[in-house]
Amino acid sequence: MSPKSRAPVIIPLLIIVVGIGWLLTAQGVAPGINWIWTLGLATVGILTLVASRGFDKVSVVIGPFFLLASLLSVLRQTGRLGSDVEVPLLVISVGVLLLIAQLLGFPNPGWYVAEAPTTEKTDKPKKLRLSDDPREQMEE
Repeated sequence: MSPKSRAPVIIPLLIIVVGIGWLLTAQGVAPGINWIWTLGLATVGILTLVASRGFDKVSVVIGPFFLLASLLSVLRQTGRLGSDVEVPLLVISVGVLLLIAQLLGFPNPGWYVAEAPTTEKTDKPKKLRLSDDPREQMEE
């Protein structure tokens, strides 16, 4: 499946996840868990990996982060974890994932285009002559 053909399936998959979450809530499966939120977080994590076609410097951070956020959300909503622990764990995990992305040499994402280095030296201001008209330079 090419990247262009994957894009149209993202919205239907998100709608299916919302429906599943709604159904789990309506059926009383693990009452007290907001399944729409929890499954939405997990879906964003999975779709990040699917849409990027694997691991790169962005997907290796975003995908696992949202999957972890989904898991921690369930633990918090079931009373096994307090938000005073959940939020610091998420902050620590972002730092660890960013470090992993840098140290393990994951490639840049396909959509990333590095700026070409400029050859002009911008250290010195351009010298103007008396005959130079600044209005002509603005038109160029």
